[in-house]
Amino acid sequence: MVFSVFSQTLRESTRQVHDRAHHSRYMNALLSGSLTLDGYTRLATQHYFIYRALEETGAALAGDAVGAPFVIDELHRTPALAADLEFLIGPDWQARIEPLPATQEYVHRVHTVARHWAGGYVAHHYTRYLGDLAGGQVVGALLQRRYGIAGPGALFYDFTSVGNPHAFRLRYRALLDQAPWDEAERNRVVEETLAAFELNIAVLDDLAEGLEEYLAA
Repeated sequence: MVFSVFSQTLRESTRQVHDRAHHSRYMNALLSGSLTLDGYTRLATQHYFIYRALEETGAALAGDAVGAPFVIDELHRTPALAADLEFLIGPDWQARIEPLPATQEYVHRVHTVARHWAGGYVAHHYTRYLGDLAGGQVVGALLQRRYGIAGPGALFYDFTSVGNPHAFRLRYRALLDQAPWDEAERNRVVEETLAAFELNIAVLDDLAEGLEEYLAA
């Protein structure tokens, strides 16, 4: 099978696993407004470790002919997450956070697979950032509606730096379609994207452990 429009194939190939992540126990609780703010903060904490790894990897690939177009500074989330966690936890937030076991595995995968393989980097980059630009905006709106948080605490979901989100997504999908990958490499990227979604689901499953402690009264 030859993929004519790779971005479309990638989207269709990951539809089911994307839906599994969206309807995980943790996300169901979050999106229903059932979690306390501390319950949300646990997700932001895990995001910090994941995005730090992804953006460190991007820096290593900035000179790579295939990977460089996807190293997009406007997307970087680590500074926003740092500001969010300072607001949500306090000035000593760095000393008070730690990755969950599934997050450690996720970070290890990003460092070992994506740092030296541009296709692997793109797979993880696509999984995280395009999700943030789309479904992540629902969470941003929830933070304001449910907890009254706009600005610090919700900066992770502020993508004004990329301009028009719809136009940016079109630009991103064009980058995917133009990447110089043959059929075998495209298949590898699809498989790694599926793996990235599974790692994300594992983090959400870890967050669901002991969820009752973080349900609002």
